[in-house]
Amino acid sequence: MNAQSNSLSVVVLAGGVGAARFLRGLAMVNEPKSTTVLVNTGDDTVMHGLNISPDIDTVIYTLAQAIDAQRGWGLTNESWRAMESLHRYAKVRPPGSTAASEWFNLGDQDLATHFYRTARRSEGADAWQITREIAAAWSIEQQIVPMTNQDVSTVVELAEDCIAGNAGQRISFQEYFVKYKHDIAVRSVDFAGIENAKPNALAQLASADVVVIAPSNPIVSIGPIRALDGVDSTLEKIRDRVVAISPIVGGHAIKGPADRMLKELGHESSALGVARMYSSIASTLIIDNVDATLKPAIEALGMRCVVTNTIMADPQISAELARTTLASLKGK
Repeated sequence: MNAQSNSLSVVVLAGGVGAARFLRGLAMVNEPKSTTVLVNTGDDTVMHGLNISPDIDTVIYTLAQAIDAQRGWGLTNESWRAMESLHRYAKVRPPGSTAASEWFNLGDQDLATHFYRTARRSEGADAWQITREIAAAWSIEQQIVPMTNQDVSTVVELAEDCIAGNAGQRISFQEYFVKYKHDIAVRSVDFAGIENAKPNALAQLASADVVVIAPSNPIVSIGPIRALDGVDSTLEKIRDRVVAISPIVGGHAIKGPADRMLKELGHESSALGVARMYSSIASTLIIDNVDATLKPAIEALGMRCVVTNTIMADPQISAELARTTLASLKGK
């Protein structure tokens, strides 16, 4: 690892895959122990009685170099015997029961993480402590922090024309994302429980040399973190130390439904649209080369705009993006 000797204290606001790939590169240019990762837990869920934290696990598995790179989630060399065996019970499941649900896949190795998390929760451990333990088990040097210890659930309200008879229905984010393959229109997104949730690592956020808003979905990955009391007000105070990376390239999301969600919820699906969402909390926006023509409009919002390659096809590109991101606040 070629991390710089003069490391900066960095806090990264993170979702799943895009953030994980950025963090993989950041570890190559900045001392991992100097990085705190504040991870979205709004899309956490319970399946088969197990507590699952998809974004946290994606970040940890990626930093441990154990992620299935082709899928972008789960573990490499995974097997699926437990899920395949559920089919036996699905045919005897009574109407209305959620037992033996098969739409949310959990690999056999991955199950161990969920077994551990669930057992520790039943023993009274909070989310941050459990995440510390799981990260340590994977020898992760970065401080991986769930955005809150309280339960917050991202809830999606379906638009009128998405599923016959289901107009206005509210479903969990995982149902929207996995069960319906994020191929249905949404009317609104809410974060149930957010009013009672306290943010973690607010002190680290306030004192960081650099805060990076990772290239994650602004609505359902970064949105829940920002919705926590005190996060946006803290970011506004340190705006000159905050840099965001646009997850929208050429009007499209690299992965996931961010582009469609932005449009459906009244935003512009472009790097400029992202800039408008972040201009009050970030002084700098990193955009891809294909969006270079948007730089003047972004800078008209009072943000510095840096144009570079943001498509992290391999670790070296991720490292170069991380290097550019850290340097951007120095005006380099």
